Amino acid sequence: MFKALVSLWVSFVMLFMDFVPGFVPPEKPAEQGKTYPYVFVHGFLGWGRDEGINKDIPYWGATACYLIDELNDKGYDCYDASVGPFSSAWDRACELYAQLTGTRVDYGEAHSALHNHLRYGRTYDEPLVKGWGETDKNGEINKINLIGHSFGGNTIRLFTELMANGDKEELAATDENDISPFFTGGKSNWINSLVTICTPHNGTTLEYIVEGLHLIPLTETILYLYAGLMGRSFLNGYLDFHLEQFGLTYIPGDNISNSSIIEAIRLFMSQKTDDVEYDLSPDGCAAANERIGISDDVYYFSYPFCSTFNTKIDNSQLPLPSTLFIINPFAAMMGNYFKNRISDYIIDKTWRPNDGLVNVVSSSFPEDDPHQDYDPKNIEKGIWNVMPLSRGDHGNAIGIGVRKDYLVNFYDQMLSMIDSLPAS
Repeated sequence: MFKALVSLWVSFVMLFMDFVPGFVPPEKPAEQGKTYPYVFVHGFLGWGRDEGINKDIPYWGATACYLIDELNDKGYDCYDASVGPFSSAWDRACELYAQLTGTRVDYGEAHSALHNHLRYGRTYDEPLVKGWGETDKNGEINKINLIGHSFGGNTIRLFTELMANGDKEELAATDENDISPFFTGGKSNWINSLVTICTPHNGTTLEYIVEGLHLIPLTETILYLYAGLMGRSFLNGYLDFHLEQFGLTYIPGDNISNSSIIEAIRLFMSQKTDDVEYDLSPDGCAAANERIGISDDVYYFSYPFCSTFNTKIDNSQLPLPSTLFIINPFAAMMGNYFKNRISDYIIDKTWRPNDGLVNVVSSSFPEDDPHQDYDPKNIEKGIWNVMPLSRGDHGNAIGIGVRKDYLVNFYDQMLSMIDSLPAS
């Protein structure tokens, strides 16, 4: 029944949303660089190749195609990871590291104690990218390129920070023989480039809007109850919630939990800073931006999208008619929101243009980070290269309601541009 509903939804979207977006692919540099594998990381409520739902509707490609296979057919080496759809950027980054290295998920001694959840999660028997971080026959490190959509961009930013600089709290709390290499730093040169697409670097005002409507507690309870019920059933794997650290889902192959669903939900909701809701808020992103630096070893690119237009009345924004019907109301609310009444974080009218879920001012670059408009003749490492604004909504960027040729061409040119860069 669930699969039938998914198929019905996909058919409905394809019927009404065959939209030709205004994607702006990058002009390619003249030089030819060295190629590395690409690892795609999904956003909030997303999934990866390992999950059954990906066979019915792939996250990367959605209604258009299975984008990863299309890019691999063009000669690229692409992989799509699967991390917790509701989890914090920290927990997702730890899961990504374990997948890439083929090891057990270690959420960290200090982090797990602070947030009162299990330190270890599932074990991956095989690395997602073989040989990553090792040296080749020429003595050069095997790197990867990271691509994150939406909250996947926040995830890979924190991932890159931990790879580069580690974490001082984990180093202080953990025996040197017991600490994960992920928390020790010194590995920024394992990453060639980092690309974010529709990423809320500075949060999204939608979080404030939903909080102002007092919907967050109810929404969280429904989501976590659903995750707990699904995660403890035979359907775990069709949708994988990766919440075993809180006891909400079983570790694959293990049908035992030390707590009831209600106790697990209560545990998860008792903490306020180790979940996606906090990490998507402007306040949570401001805290993250203070700790996440930028590495001189890595190329940074951001792709902002916009699906609203200026009404010329008080500079408010309305959604384009092509905006996906599910997020159309969000685009309208965000397009009229300009004053934060929830916290001290300053929001003004520059935050109104949006892609239906993320503000353009947020998806362009993290505040206070060095940045420049993309120039194919002057692409630097250690600075955000901000791509031209594309016309389309948050879902168009991954293929919802978009023609296959437009989507594949957009990503083909993106990856071709990165492959042309001198090796970092």
